[in-house]
Amino acid sequence: MVQDHTQKGLTTFFRKHHKQLVMLVADTVLLSLALLLALWVRLGMIWLPPNPIDQFILYGSIIASLFFFVRLGLYRSIIRYMGQQAIFAVLQGVTISALILALAAFLTGGFMPRSVPIIYWCFAYVFIGGSRLLIRAYYHKSIQIHKERVAIYGAGTSGLQVYKALLHGIEYKPVFFVDDNSAKQGMIIDGMPVYPTSRLAELLEKHHATQVLLAMPSVSLHRRKEIMRDLENQDISVHMMPGVEDLLDSTLNTDEVGHVYENVLGRDPVQPEVNLLKHCIEGKAVMVTGAGGSIGGELCRQILLNKPTKLILVEASEYALYNIERDLRDEENFENLQHVEVVGLLGNVQDKEQMSRIILGNGIQTIYHAAAYKHVPIVEHNMVEGVKNNIFGTLATAEAAVKHEVETFVLISTDKAVRPTSIMGASKRCAEMICQSFNYHFHTRFCMVRFGNVLGSSGSVIPLFFDQINSGGPVTVTHPDVTRYFMTLHEAAQLVLQASSMGKGGDIFVLDMGEPVKIIDVAKRMIQLMGYEIKDSDNPEGDIEIKISGMRPGEKLYEELLLGENVTGTHHPMILRAEEQGAEFVNLQSYLGKLSEACDQADCVAVTNLLREFIPEYSKSNDNIDDIVWNQTRTSYAAGGNRIRRDNVEPLIRKPGQK
Repeated sequence: MVQDHTQKGLTTFFRKHHKQLVMLVADTVLLSLALLLALWVRLGMIWLPPNPIDQFILYGSIIASLFFFVRLGLYRSIIRYMGQQAIFAVLQGVTISALILALAAFLTGGFMPRSVPIIYWCFAYVFIGGSRLLIRAYYHKSIQIHKERVAIYGAGTSGLQVYKALLHGIEYKPVFFVDDNSAKQGMIIDGMPVYPTSRLAELLEKHHATQVLLAMPSVSLHRRKEIMRDLENQDISVHMMPGVEDLLDSTLNTDEVGHVYENVLGRDPVQPEVNLLKHCIEGKAVMVTGAGGSIGGELCRQILLNKPTKLILVEASEYALYNIERDLRDEENFENLQHVEVVGLLGNVQDKEQMSRIILGNGIQTIYHAAAYKHVPIVEHNMVEGVKNNIFGTLATAEAAVKHEVETFVLISTDKAVRPTSIMGASKRCAEMICQSFNYHFHTRFCMVRFGNVLGSSGSVIPLFFDQINSGGPVTVTHPDVTRYFMTLHEAAQLVLQASSMGKGGDIFVLDMGEPVKIIDVAKRMIQLMGYEIKDSDNPEGDIEIKISGMRPGEKLYEELLLGENVTGTHHPMILRAEEQGAEFVNLQSYLGKLSEACDQADCVAVTNLLREFIPEYSKSNDNIDDIVWNQTRTSYAAGGNRIRRDNVEPLIRKPGQK
């Protein structure tokens, strides 16, 4: 990968300097021609220098002129973007060239009529400046044919800025302005006519324009929406363009909302150590569980870039598996995909025998275990299923990995596992303790990676806020003081891959994510980034209101990344290794047996008590059981409902020999 980037960089370097060399040679020829023509005009004949002094004057002047051309930046300018500054630089260059010629003739006493430098200046300016203008005109003419023709709605400053920007682009060709200001109608702006808006439909057909660009960022949001609605009612394709001030202020339209992630982070994205990414992947058979999730999917993309021999995607959801397989095969950047065997398999991580067959059949060497239920309120309302998937899914997959001597097992964990207040957090802490215990009893190397909130992942706050803002609000925040750590999806996947390289066994890795961010500040920033005003008591005429909805079951005001202070550095300056106490293997076996029995009986009280017993730092935010089915069943019993007994249910399918 590094070699590819190096080759591309060298290619770009030589291509760039090749163009500059061609321009330098062309200018040498043109200056020589200008000098010969100046002498011919003055003397009436072609005159070549007969002696060394005259030769020095002519050739030395041209070489010195080229030196000043370089210093003035004539070969750094991109000709197709050449403007007034470049023309002025050409004027300076040929003036200096004419002065050098006159000065050289005066100091050496050589033959040079006094009018020749002036005539030479005229020819040189026409040749040097004209050649660049011709190339620029040819370039713009050649790309006009392929451009999509558009109209610009708004002939003010912003409209002119859009027009200028499109002239240098390769996609759109502006053909006319429309404006509802009668004072501007009928004017010609930089060669473009301004028409009344009433003629828009007729003009679009006449000029074969396909869409309208609305360039009126200074008008009110209400007026812009009104114009957009009128145009869309006429079945005209319209796009709203931000002004230059909006761009400088990071104001984004809804289509660009993905770019807010780095604004939310409050820090620069963490750059990976490239040599650490490949260690557990290159030339190996790799398996990702939960491959169809947002984190699992990004892991798969990053893994493919590091050239495994085989990538096994394990996913419980058929639709999610279909999507990730399609996305991986559609990615243009993965040229090496044809050399990697990518296999998508439907599978439940709780099924130890199935995991065992997958690992054995594919010779898996590295496992990234991303399969988990992670949405705190949903897991709180489905306690037993959350525990089964997050704890016993990890246990089954880890046991299968140990059985078939997988080299490396990486658990994707969460900051909610630190002093958990939710079933989701407690289940992930228990999964960590399983991996810690297994690491010291088996040959497979286990390590864990804790994330903060991953921006853009399914269920994360930004897509929710985006939808709420698009719907006109309100934006809901659970508590004004709630804070979270944030990282990008890209960072999360790279953290996992690097941690798998650095892990000695039993390690818990965390990313130094800077300071936590207030969720209410994220909401305010997103409202502003999407071009709206916050509606509150200070601004009752604003667009979007922020509403405090109250804390949800299992939620914490703030998150932590570490249980203790025993933290060491790693090869990466922004990745830390936490040394935390695991569980005794014998105690773990006993505890998991009891927990499994409680889950089989769907006993939510027993599940909660066992989690508290095994994880001393687990403190539930309330003493209520929030599991929906558990509460419904208790209500049904209280109302006199009949308990369903297993021995009263006739099995539909009997095993051989069963009566």
